[in-house]
Amino acid sequence: MDVSIIITTYNHPRWLERVLWGYRFQTHQRLEIVVADDGSDEPTRQTIEAMREKTGLTIRHIWHEDDGFRKCEILNKAILAATHPYLIFTDGDCVPRKDFLEQHIRLSEPNTFLSGGVVRLPQSVSKLISQETIQTGQALDWRWLRQKGLPWSRKAIRLTRNQGIARFLDGITTTRPTFNGHNVSAWKSDIIRVNGFNEEMKYGGLDREIGERIVHAGVQAKQVRHRAVCVHLHHQRSYATSQSWSHNNSIRTATAQNQRQWTEKGLDQHAQDASYIREVSHPLDQVYEAA
Repeated sequence: MDVSIIITTYNHPRWLERVLWGYRFQTHQRLEIVVADDGSDEPTRQTIEAMREKTGLTIRHIWHEDDGFRKCEILNKAILAATHPYLIFTDGDCVPRKDFLEQHIRLSEPNTFLSGGVVRLPQSVSKLISQETIQTGQALDWRWLRQKGLPWSRKAIRLTRNQGIARFLDGITTTRPTFNGHNVSAWKSDIIRVNGFNEEMKYGGLDREIGERIVHAGVQAKQVRHRAVCVHLHHQRSYATSQSWSHNNSIRTATAQNQRQWTEKGLDQHAQDASYIREVSHPLDQVYEAA
């Protein structure tokens, strides 16, 4: 199956480079990458250009000018630009294990989205992640990470390579599967069904809100946090504020109370506007046919 990986980024070219190496070494290679860039400056563009050459990956760069936190808007633009029917959403600071795509594809089902897992690395360990450690698999090896300073936590068991254990743990976990922007996959048709991300949302739970609307529309959520795994590289979030969380929580409360499926401020605002596509590697006439 061909898949589109939508990677959000904002002025973290060093981490984005590591993430792109992660997709170069995937066991499944029928993919395109769509970088949803919320207004990064020139070093990010240069990194993407260089990584196209180094990796041979098909990378589409979807960009708009920096005008504050507009992650939902750039995500909607990236969704429309994606050319494949199955979408995997992640962030430009999340390095995937080599079987990441293989697991998402193997576990995919009609009318279902998959909720994957993440292990967060401290800054000291994040700095050690390189092309070499990604290629060798050390970057997602629990023993190597522990030797380099990863503190012990129960979440680290998500890095198990024993699929029997991983399947068992996904089956017994009491944590509800949710739409997590760092590691989730869904059918493009199901995203379009609810009009994509709500562009009224700021930082904090914006991915959960679209997931809640998708569930209201009748799509099932499936837990795969121990089978489809990535590691999260550390960085600061200056855009995270108590005001943004409060604003988003009020929207999520209304979504829950009204069993809302559709957002009025979503994908359909951009369906006729291709000006945000800074660089593409396929003809634009394919973009909206796929949507």
